Amino acid sequence: MPARSEAGPEEAPRRRRLEPDERRAQILACAIDMFGERPYAAVSTAELAQRAGVARGLINHYFGSKRDLYLAVVRRMVTLPHQDDMVVPVGSPRERVGASVTWLLDTIAEHGSTWVKVTSHEGVGEDPEVQQLLDQADDAAADRLLSMVGLGESPHGEELRAVVRAFGGLVKVAGREWIMRGSLERDQVHILLTDVLLTLVTTTMPEIDRPRK
Repeated sequence: MPARSEAGPEEAPRRRRLEPDERRAQILACAIDMFGERPYAAVSTAELAQRAGVARGLINHYFGSKRDLYLAVVRRMVTLPHQDDMVVPVGSPRERVGASVTWLLDTIAEHGSTWVKVTSHEGVGEDPEVQQLLDQADDAAADRLLSMVGLGESPHGEELRAVVRAFGGLVKVAGREWIMRGSLERDQVHILLTDVLLTLVTTTMPEIDRPRK
């Protein structure tokens, strides 16, 4: 009879040793998935550790408490690509606005339901630190969007940022309709946001940006 293999097919592979940054990224990726699947209260660090294939103590080592881990997820969801990596669109106002909306929807699509839940406080309630992170992210996204549509150097930047933050509320609701409810498809959301943003850029913002008498 042929000799039996030392390692049968049912034997689990040996766990690969990861560098600290890799292990932290692995835990964070699993947390992003889990907080997108269920409410904050329904996520346990024990189950997260099992899914990530790590000892529970490593979660505490890298992130602290579950709330600290959730804050890390929020930061990851709302962190924009580095400014140097941003390609400022060119062309007509509609082309620039369309490219800007594509960038917004790509940002949402990267993590889908987790982005929707994080930006709407779903499951975690009113947390001042979470709100501070979201407010900072809204300001950064407003600055980025104004640059992309050619209004980044306006002397009325604060007022224009307020308009974009108001538009951001529509982005979040439309993202929920697309990602969570399935009532709109991505191309329909693109049309909605492009039409609204184009009106803001070509009609509303010029009125706000007009020199005061």
